Amino acid sequence: MNLDDTIVAIATPPGRGGIGMVRLSGPEAQTIASVMLRLKHPLEAGRAIFGELIEPDSGERIDEAVVTFFAKPHSYTADDVIEISAHGSPVVLRHVLELAIARGARLAEPGEFTMRAFLNGRIDLTQAEAVRDLIESQTLYQAKVAAQQLEGALSKRLQPVKRKLVELIAIMEAGIDFAEDDVSVMPAEEIRQRVNAIQQPLEQLRASFAYGKLVHEGLTLAIVGRPNVGKSSLFNRLVERERAIVTATPGTTRDLVTETVALGGIPIKLIDTAGIRQSTDEAESIGIRKSYEALSEADMVLVVLDSTQPISSEDQELLAACAGRKALAVANKADISGIMNPVLDGLKAFPTSALTGQGIDALRAEILATVSGQAGAEQESGFLTSVRHQRLVDESIASLDAARIAVQNKIPHEMIMLDLYGALRPLDAVTGETTTDDILNLIFSSFCIGK
Repeated sequence: MNLDDTIVAIATPPGRGGIGMVRLSGPEAQTIASVMLRLKHPLEAGRAIFGELIEPDSGERIDEAVVTFFAKPHSYTADDVIEISAHGSPVVLRHVLELAIARGARLAEPGEFTMRAFLNGRIDLTQAEAVRDLIESQTLYQAKVAAQQLEGALSKRLQPVKRKLVELIAIMEAGIDFAEDDVSVMPAEEIRQRVNAIQQPLEQLRASFAYGKLVHEGLTLAIVGRPNVGKSSLFNRLVERERAIVTATPGTTRDLVTETVALGGIPIKLIDTAGIRQSTDEAESIGIRKSYEALSEADMVLVVLDSTQPISSEDQELLAACAGRKALAVANKADISGIMNPVLDGLKAFPTSALTGQGIDALRAEILATVSGQAGAEQESGFLTSVRHQRLVDESIASLDAARIAVQNKIPHEMIMLDLYGALRPLDAVTGETTTDDILNLIFSSFCIGK
């Protein structure tokens, strides 16, 4: 990728809107933009200037515009950046793009603006990935987590670990290279203690991935049960609107109904399923088969029971199918049964009333506690949300394990050094200091054009 040319892209989403913006970045950004603009004042770094978009050859006015100039290195890409904000007409924005390209700019690749920010040293790779996460966030909490990463939260958490590891490597290198100059060789016990001090925070960081992955990707929750136990009513309560059809006739739901909600900032895809029973109706049978498929594929299951009736063999089968999984038994219709802490055949079920809303807030809290445990309350900023980061931290921990075993087995320090360098390289790869071009291309290709 050539970093010396000037790139251009429409930076606002496709379609019509009140405002649309074209962004240029590179050494010729000012020169290219100047021929299509008639400004009331000269461009000034960090200041928005009102003016007109014009045809370069005739001077004919196309649209009004607000132009902002960011001078290198104080810009998003650390190059000169011009942002032209006009009315959000696709025709106008596309014409501005064509004018810029005709005068030497190149259409930006997906993520190229952010890649330039990374390659120019303005942000590290964890911050670059956080830009994508922030754009793709579905909940406010996801956006806040991405914003923390964009501020460098993960990098700041790794810096003390890397510093200790580099210090250990430097001391051991000195002991090896300058032994004849009376530089002492570090004792095995001290090496072991230092390795443990490096590994402990990495283990804590690795443990944060379970919750971080949940925040980043969300989960799927299937609501299953016999017909007429209140699954669709409960579904509607959880999504806070009449999304699923509810009638007194058993078997109303024939297909899967889905909706995504946020619980504790975690996006949860709720699936309302067909009531599970023996049926000869073809459409209902297909729906029941889909219910079992949703049950098997879901990250968590709510098994809805009717607290006004004894537990049935079909209920028992559903509960057995959820054994060993994240699941909650929900005793619905508690307003009718009056049982506040139902125990059905020895199974404690969570009491709710989809009709009155009784127990729904507590059920939301229970769902959140089940999926995240205590992790949500314990997490500090800078936890792992990326599979790439998690694998690299795993590699680093594995190398530290190998180094400790080598110390115990009295392996020469030169060989221990190989394991320590093996622990350092993955940590550098997290922030992008040693990342290959293939990995960079894979990461930035998932960005939208204009960012």
